[in-house]
Amino acid sequence: MQNLDVISVNLWSILISLANLIILFLIIKKFLYKPVKKMMDARKEAIDEQYRRAKQAENDALLHKKEYEEKLSGAKEEAEQILRRAEQNAKDRERDILGDAKAESERILRRAEENAAMEMKKAEDTIKNEIVDVSAKLSEKILKREISKQDHALLIDDFINGIEGEDYEDRQ
Repeated sequence: MQNLDVISVNLWSILISLANLIILFLIIKKFLYKPVKKMMDARKEAIDEQYRRAKQAENDALLHKKEYEEKLSGAKEEAEQILRRAEQNAKDRERDILGDAKAESERILRRAEENAAMEMKKAEDTIKNEIVDVSAKLSEKILKREISKQDHALLIDDFINGIEGEDYEDRQ
């Protein structure tokens, strides 16, 4: 019978082994599983936080890129406006310069015409004086007589009036 004792099932031994197994499971769960799970959850949260920050950084970068593109577009438009204004200013300045040049040329022409008229008048006066001198000498030679100063003055005045009358009729 001794052989049967070795094969026999001892219920108390099974219960004690089972109780040991449960106690060991609870101890491992409390001291090993929970801290490892807590550490894994913390690590998961840290990784999720990094992903969240990376996503936020990407969104910020896209926002900044969009703002940059809008500013660049605005800068291009502003540059085009500045060029248009500069071109308009140049055209205005050109028009002003041409107007000033035209006014100056008209003033110079007017002055030249006035000078020409004055020179013409001087020439007429000089020619009249020469004619008077020549006519006086000619009339003296023709008459070969003595003419009083009064008669001489009358002859010259008549001659000048005759010349002036002819000039007046020629002009009309």
